[in-house]
Parts: sequence; C-alpha cells; structure tokens
Amino acid sequence: MSQRRAEVLQAAIDLLDEAGLDGLTMRLLASRLGVQAGALYRHYPSKQALLDAMVAHLATPPTGAAPRLDGTWDERLRGVATGMREVMLAHRDGARLMSTFHHPGGEAVATFHGLIAALAAAGVSAETAAVAVDTVLAYVNGYTIEEQARKTDADDWPRDRRDRAFHGGLELIITGIRGSLS
Repeated sequence: MSQRRAEVLQAAIDLLDEAGLDGLTMRLLASRLGVQAGALYRHYPSKQALLDAMVAHLATPPTGAAPRLDGTWDERLRGVATGMREVMLAHRDGARLMSTFHHPGGEAVATFHGLIAALAAAGVSAETAAVAVDTVLAYVNGYTIEEQARKTDADDWPRDRRDRAFHGGLELIITGIRGSLS
C-alpha cells in the first residue's frame, strides 16, 4: 500500500471515530486531507472501496494481537468473536462499518474459512459449520450494533454487564453448535 493511500485510510478511520459512519463523507475526508474530493478516487475508486479497505484494515489484527487460532473449535470461535467485538467497540460505529463490507479482505476470509475447517474437523458437516460460523459472526455484529446504538447512561448498562450478556449469548450459540457434533 502506498504511503498516501495509507494516509487516506487512516484519515478515514480517524474521521469515523470523530463523526461516525453517517458523518464520513468523501467531501469531508478530502477537506481534512487538504485535497479535492476527486483526488481520493485515485486511491479508492469509490466510497464503498474505501469502506471495504477500512473493514479489512480493522479486521486484520496488529502483529501479535491476533485471536488464538490453534485451540479447540469453541476456543477459536470465542477468540474470534471476542476480538471482533473489541475491534468494533474501539471505533465509533465500528459495528455498523463492519456490516457495510462487500469485500472484507483476505485476513477476514481466511479466518472465516479456518473456523469452518475447525468445526468440520470436530465432526460438524461443512454446511452446518458454515451456518454456525456465520451465525456467530452475525451475533457479534448485531449485539455490538445494539451496544453502540444504545444511548443509555453507563450506569444503566455498564461494560461488565454488557460483557456478561455478550458472553452468555455466545455460549448459547456454542452450546447449540456442540449439539450438532456427530
């Protein structure tokens, strides 16, 4: 990735954190970078391409921070789900951004297929494994969208309570998957 392309990407992530997904416009981003909006299209052919690049960037953990992918299938699912939620919570409208992708990036696709393979190796049919992984990822995204959208006081829904509820729901899904093991 060129340095300028990386600068545009980082500026877009910074703007997301400041203005939210609805405030992330190509015109405002260009203004922040001191260029005309058309100049951004040399780096990203469309706003969707920029959003996809943001998703791919956020879905690729920094070196040494990747979720554990060498444990049992349920440990792997928990690790990916928890890591994905943390990434989304670290950015304003992060969950909404993640739900916009058309192309999530190679790292996310490899993780998805790795989880399917882990479930299949444990005895889940390939079709059921794909549905199971998709269900977990949809749960994480939906839960986190709700979490970020709530406009309650932190005392009404503190982080530890949200974490317990999130993990409780994840365990329900994992219990259902375990029931499909052959």
